[in-house]
Amino acid sequence: MAAHVTLGPAKLVLLAVHFATIADIDGLAYLIGQHGVILRPELLLRIILTYLPETLSPAVYVPLIQAIASGESPSQTNSDCQLDISSVQSITEEQASRKVKKLHLLCLKNTDGPLTLALEADPLTSFLLLRAYRMDEEAGMLPQVPDLVAPFLQHSQELHTWMISTVLPLVRRNYEYYPQRPIRYSLLEFQNLPDRMAIDYLLAETGAVDDELSLAGRDLSGLVGPWLHNESRWKREAFDQDVSNKTDAAPELSCPGWEQALEWLASKAATSWPVALKAIESWDGPSDIDLGNDAGSWLQENQQQYLDRSYARAVLASAYLVSDADVGALEAAFRICNKIRSLLDEDSDITLQSAVENLASVPPFDMDAFGGAKAATNLRNDLLQSSNPLTTPKEESLDLLPALIQSAYLLTQSGAPCTVRKAGDLAFIQDQQEQKSQIGRLIRNLPTRASEDDGFWIRARKEILWLHGWGNSPKSTGDQTLQGIFGNVTLEFVETELLKAMLSRSRYNLARTLYDQEGPDAPLSVSAVLNTAQNAALGAFDNASNPNRNRGGLKRCDEILKAFPRTLGTNHPARKRIEALLKATHALSDYRLVLKQGEPFSPVVLRVHSDPVSIIEKVLEQNPKAYTRLQEFEELGNNMTHANLPICVRPGKQQPLAEHQDAVRPLVTKRIVAMCVEAALREDDFETAYSYVVTRLGADENVHKSQAGIFDEWSWKAALDAGKYVRTERSQKPTHLGTASGNPEIRHLEQRIECLATSLRIAPPFQLQEVLKTFRRCEEQLDAAIKEEAAREAAWDTAGDLSGLPGSFDTPGPDKVYPPRNISASTTARQAEEAPMSLFDLSRATARVASRNLTVLSSLQGSFTSDKTNAESESSEYELHEQNRTRKRDQLREAATGTLVSGVGWLLGANPNRPTSGQQ
Repeated sequence: MAAHVTLGPAKLVLLAVHFATIADIDGLAYLIGQHGVILRPELLLRIILTYLPETLSPAVYVPLIQAIASGESPSQTNSDCQLDISSVQSITEEQASRKVKKLHLLCLKNTDGPLTLALEADPLTSFLLLRAYRMDEEAGMLPQVPDLVAPFLQHSQELHTWMISTVLPLVRRNYEYYPQRPIRYSLLEFQNLPDRMAIDYLLAETGAVDDELSLAGRDLSGLVGPWLHNESRWKREAFDQDVSNKTDAAPELSCPGWEQALEWLASKAATSWPVALKAIESWDGPSDIDLGNDAGSWLQENQQQYLDRSYARAVLASAYLVSDADVGALEAAFRICNKIRSLLDEDSDITLQSAVENLASVPPFDMDAFGGAKAATNLRNDLLQSSNPLTTPKEESLDLLPALIQSAYLLTQSGAPCTVRKAGDLAFIQDQQEQKSQIGRLIRNLPTRASEDDGFWIRARKEILWLHGWGNSPKSTGDQTLQGIFGNVTLEFVETELLKAMLSRSRYNLARTLYDQEGPDAPLSVSAVLNTAQNAALGAFDNASNPNRNRGGLKRCDEILKAFPRTLGTNHPARKRIEALLKATHALSDYRLVLKQGEPFSPVVLRVHSDPVSIIEKVLEQNPKAYTRLQEFEELGNNMTHANLPICVRPGKQQPLAEHQDAVRPLVTKRIVAMCVEAALREDDFETAYSYVVTRLGADENVHKSQAGIFDEWSWKAALDAGKYVRTERSQKPTHLGTASGNPEIRHLEQRIECLATSLRIAPPFQLQEVLKTFRRCEEQLDAAIKEEAAREAAWDTAGDLSGLPGSFDTPGPDKVYPPRNISASTTARQAEEAPMSLFDLSRATARVASRNLTVLSSLQGSFTSDKTNAESESSEYELHEQNRTRKRDQLREAATGTLVSGVGWLLGANPNRPTSGQQ
């Protein structure tokens, strides 16, 4: 149809709608150019908004929109364009009017948008907003929205702000940064989201995949940064007038979306610190914002300051919130700390490893600078709040954080995993028990990674001492200062634990160099070194399994004693005691010893045993012929005494050696001799038992006297058991007789009597009756044996009478008594045994003992009187002939006790070969 044909207003509108529907931009432009008076700009924008397909690229119709907005005639791409009016030619004006009324053109008032845009936006701005929404919702052409809006950014500030703070972040999030991730919100829905939810959506995919960790900084710069450039997302809260009446008080500035971004950063530090680390390291903070090609947007100065301060606080908080207790996490925390220093234009080139190597001293902190008693609470709560002094970017907080990180690193590297927060707890709470526990755990782990080089221990000591005071001496700081995570523990405790660890790893030379010294500069006092060395030596002793002092734990015990020549000299009582303990234990290594079935003897048993001397009895039982090594056992007993081991002065009762050691030592010797006597008797070695009784048990009478409640309950019993012993075929034969009787039976009885006599001298008074009964029976057996031998000698003499032989002249008459043929071997020996000082080797002390027990003996007189009378009535003719040999001991015994007990009174001493006046 020719272009000069005249059309009514209704048909022009319908024709414009038709061109818009079929996307005929040239036809629409020509129509607008010819009928601009009727087709007003707002009407055209509504037609285009309603009927122009959303799938059409903005580049095609943006020039038309620009022409409409400027009021100029739109240019045509085709100059030969012919207006096609066929769509409206066949209808009347009236019909066209009715159709126009049914068009339902969209309104340009944006009620779904932000309040400022909905009420104040001009038609063009509203058109662009609504067109962008429809492009996204109807065609999914959100990436094309910037092409639509960009040419009009200078038209209004609201449109410019909306483009940067809403469209740009969403386009980047959904189509540029994470195009493969699901899209949850349309442009309009995203625009209407609450601030915090919008930030959560923008950062939902950040760091979700390990390969994309390095892009975390990009997201903060390209998503969160542009989103902040919108005044509607900032809030200013005026101070309460009741609190402050100052007219110049500035309102409190805040941005909930930005705070949500900081909370996201802090949460990532706590749950996935690599994401937080990459985000912080790859982003230079709020000043580093990617606005795309349009950089014509700036924040206000107070807004930028708020962002910088709050971000610095969040970075510090992130370092505290790193929750993994490993080296990698702590290195990340230190790198975060370096980043905040660089943002504040401070030196940040040092690495954690170099910082730990140098261990520079940290100035002491005033506890009040971090909240005083609330410092530990501030470490856990409100880390992002401006009221928290720990995360306030100031000199103290920037010095404290690296110190805590280094402390946690040293602990973790030593096998005691620790986080930055836990290190802060140790420093702020100052729980001495917890600090001691951590020190103990740290030092106990040192031997597991120690080398043979002393340099390791020197370095470890330096690190632990640095942890105690962060390089400051205790004297240089006050009570209200914060210094070191172990600052509430005494330095002596730390040094003592270090010394224990060195001794446990046999670093004796280093321990001597560091601690075996005196003076004000000595790290430990003499008493502390002494106690530690003594306890370490005894600990090595208790843990030993071999009683040989040249091996294992006993060897280490000996080496510890010798490691401190100044503190533990050779004459020091503590060293002497432990040396005696080592000697006693080593002596037992030569014997087989099992105290419990299946459990060999271990050295600690000697220390904890309630009666260690009784262990010697076990040795005698389990080792044949061991009793012959009496001297070794006596030395063993002396070492037990010198070692201050508990000694039983009577069965079931121990004696504290500190007060009566000199009195107990001889008693221990007597007890050991008694044990050897019993062992010899068990092995039928009566001769050895007899020699021990007469030479050891009865040698010193004073030993058996009571001294301060000390009694010998063993010697008299051993002597009594020896006196009760009866020879058998298994009994060992004597090696020599000397002047003893040639009759072995008589000799054995005489030895038994001698043992019983020893028992009489040393037994307590209430045990005399038992000893006397045995003594009487043994003496009767001896008398009977002597009579039997005398009868045999008389018979031999009779058979050998020379008077009946031819040539026997001057033969003495039979009435003359001659001594027996073997007088030198039997009678002389018997007479020698019957001599007062020969048989029992009695001394003046023996007489005193006999006189002491005389009253007890007298009480027993009646029980033996009848036996004495019967014995006298049965005297035979032979006994009358032997009256010349009656022993004077019997006369003295009767005179002393009044016919008490046969064979006891001779203890007073008499010569049996000298006849009394009555006999003469």
